[in-house]
Amino acid sequence: MTARPGPAPAPAGQPATASAAGATGGAVLPTGARGAAGGSAGEERAAVVVLRALGLGDLLTGVPALRALRRACPGRRLLLAAPARLAEAAAATGVVDGLLPTTAADREVPDRVPWTGPPPELAVDLHGNGPASLAPLRALAPARLLGYALPGAPPWREDEPERARWCRLLAAHGIPAADPDDLRITAPAASPAPGAVVLHPGADAAARRWPADRFAAVGRALRAAGHRVAVTAGRGEAALARAVADAAGLPAGQVLGGDRDLPFGELCGLLAGARALVAGDTGPAHLATALGAPSVVLFGPVSPRVWGPPPGPRHRVLFRPGPDERDLVRPGDAHGRRPDPRLLRITPDDVLTALAGLGVTLGADRPERARA
Repeated sequence: MTARPGPAPAPAGQPATASAAGATGGAVLPTGARGAAGGSAGEERAAVVVLRALGLGDLLTGVPALRALRRACPGRRLLLAAPARLAEAAAATGVVDGLLPTTAADREVPDRVPWTGPPPELAVDLHGNGPASLAPLRALAPARLLGYALPGAPPWREDEPERARWCRLLAAHGIPAADPDDLRITAPAASPAPGAVVLHPGADAAARRWPADRFAAVGRALRAAGHRVAVTAGRGEAALARAVADAAGLPAGQVLGGDRDLPFGELCGLLAGARALVAGDTGPAHLATALGAPSVVLFGPVSPRVWGPPPGPRHRVLFRPGPDERDLVRPGDAHGRRPDPRLLRITPDDVLTALAGLGVTLGADRPERARA
């Protein structure tokens, strides 16, 4: 879900689905995106191609930069090179005209960007800071290419908030008016579980997964206090989500997703209508930020200084670095195979206290105190 770029790495549209490739220059045009599938040769030449072929959280943290590009390039078709599963999310930004579906193993840089039209007017690397992510854009022979790994580009800052680093890149190339906190989108659908506290125990790396029994302890305490609780799961996370629900005493119907990804519109509606979300540093946490939904986000191997939500009353960040780690941006391995020690220092009571700060309380007598 969330990426860890390193040496190599407004109003919303309507609910979207990816159409067949080859609409215009190979672009997938999400239903409800800004553009239309047709277009003259002149319009094709005026394309702006942006590479950010990562996950949902990466796309959402890149929204401020995408909006700045839209303002700087009126009349151009803004095409995002990203995995096809992000077509609906790209449409929901309200600024992307089409999606160029990329393929790559894990989180590798794609070998090519599937654009078959004339050379674009502008190509922008919002993917990484090395030559690998510039290569597929260079192959398009754009009139202008922007990226961190180019002469004259500003220096890469390891401790910079992800949503700000790409705005700074654009500003250095003469594209202003990028607000790093301009993240908001609107939900394209109603909630399937209005008012629920949503628990999302999954993550794409074990290092960012808070233990299932702790999620279950939070779920039990919330259920005992009379709160509605829902558990969400990405594709392949069904067993994890069901284990959390079972241990928390929740009915099977409160597990959403798992055998497949929860449809983007449904996930948006769920979070937009939620009392709060509890999740690790994952795509749903970034989506809650984009929707303005209250959230408690648990950080471990990577500091919230880079990937955390903007400061504000609707979000609580939990991070437990060691005494000598407070200034480290990445004190642990974001792709490790075990839960990060900093994540394990967070207790269910910590989460319940954070939820209370968002107005999700257990009552004066705390009818069931969570135990890890």
